[in-house]
Amino acid sequence: MRYRGASKPAAAIPDLVKRNFDVIRPNKVWVTDITYIRTWEGWLYLAVVIDLFSRKIIGWAVASSLRRELVLDAVVNAVRTRRAKETVIHSDQGSQYGSDDWRRFCQRNRLEPSMSRRGNCWDNAVAESFFASLKKERIRKRIYVNRDAAIDNVRHYIDGFYNPVRRHRHLGGVSPDEFEARAKRA
Repeated sequence: MRYRGASKPAAAIPDLVKRNFDVIRPNKVWVTDITYIRTWEGWLYLAVVIDLFSRKIIGWAVASSLRRELVLDAVVNAVRTRRAKETVIHSDQGSQYGSDDWRRFCQRNRLEPSMSRRGNCWDNAVAESFFASLKKERIRKRIYVNRDAAIDNVRHYIDGFYNPVRRHRHLGGVSPDEFEARAKRA
């Protein structure tokens, strides 16, 4: 998927989340961020989108570079999965999230961008927590033989363990999938 637009940072985007990570309905607030994974072919970058309601990974994408398409592909996956409207999407101040492409995408899809304060990782703690879990529970300082092996491992972690099985204290000891299923039944 190709995106056009200048890569200059956009005007300041306010922090609408202000560390309020407790959300009572799905698709009200999403958080997004990027991490890196080592392979013998070079870095693999992973962008995720997490629904704060259930802590579920609702969109993710990987790439061999940190170009803005990486974050756009992750949020496209989230939008296609959730079809949310008027959702706040919170990120750090990375250049990918300040691009004109990002702002236009958010506007077209009725997402309201929110950004953490510069250099404050606690403002995006849920995304950082997911990355810490991924690296501690799955990657464990591993260097993958190639990017495909890393992608396969990430896919199994997110789709085969994190969303359907991994229990979260914040969710009352159930997985994100189970939490959302219970919310639909209620």
